[in-house]
Amino acid sequence: MRRLLNTIYVTSEDAWMRKEGANLVVESDGVEKGRVPLHMLEGVIGFGRPGASPALLAACAEAGVAVSFLNPNGRFLARLEGARTGNVRLRRAQYRAADDPALTAAIVRNIVTSKAANQRTVLRRALRDYGATLEDKQRSALDIAERRLGEMTRRALSAEDVATLRGLEGEAAANYFSVFDTLVRCEGPAFRFAGRSRRPPLDRINALLSFLYALLGHDCRSALEAHGLDPQVGFLHADRPGRASLALDMMEELRPVLADRLALSMINRRQLEADDFMVEAGGSVMMKDDARKRVLVAWQERKREYIRHPFLGETIAFGLVAHVQAQLLARHLRGDLDGYPPFVWK
Repeated sequence: MRRLLNTIYVTSEDAWMRKEGANLVVESDGVEKGRVPLHMLEGVIGFGRPGASPALLAACAEAGVAVSFLNPNGRFLARLEGARTGNVRLRRAQYRAADDPALTAAIVRNIVTSKAANQRTVLRRALRDYGATLEDKQRSALDIAERRLGEMTRRALSAEDVATLRGLEGEAAANYFSVFDTLVRCEGPAFRFAGRSRRPPLDRINALLSFLYALLGHDCRSALEAHGLDPQVGFLHADRPGRASLALDMMEELRPVLADRLALSMINRRQLEADDFMVEAGGSVMMKDDARKRVLVAWQERKREYIRHPFLGETIAFGLVAHVQAQLLARHLRGDLDGYPPFVWK
């Protein structure tokens, strides 16, 4: 089983990253803030404009450590990676599958089914944990949304073309986010959620979700590259220049489990407050530096939690789920598995 490696998050814009021996060293204002051996790293993510020495970037590329730069809200800016890994035959099989409507539909069917099932589980856990404390109208809305997601899961299992599955995925997302505000247990208007908004996020919850989705996207892309797949060529998400479509595909299964649950947990436990966010003149919302650091710590802790993988039957860290799913997809494309086993959270 693959070992869970570390991801370094550099949040200070005046930080400088350099190589010293076999270590990555982070400095700020000439003071060393930390160091870590390169062989213990899976990725480096810088927010804003931290600098990095050419020697460090070369060492990361050689060691297979992806270096990504995001803006303070978590939007992707740039990425450095080394030589493409994996078997060229696997990538050719991926391209053939992406051009085959039947093969594509089979993979997308499992992705959409698992996403709807995982969204349903989030709602079911909310009903179990605090359903008795909800107003009748709120509980009824959650019950209806939960049943609809179950119905969409069954409809996705019988859908035969990608267009229908994409429509079901969008319908499931709209249904899920229509009751997302009910899952927020904070009083007052600060953390109210009226719907998904991006680029820019227009409320605090959307700012948090977008940030967590950016972290998840980095992990999914790294996992796909580590197993020799091309993250640009997806099945659910159509090809678009500059878009990591396959990484977005993989994210769909994991968003409710890793990102959405963590966002709700941090808000409901008062680990984030209203003044941890800045509302800019144009209406966009972004997290402050201290809040972003707290979210990064919680994200890493979440990735260290253990779950039992539904297909493998093994106990693994949450942070390895993306790698396991990438490996299972690669095995399916090579013909070792009859279908792609999605990740369904119990």
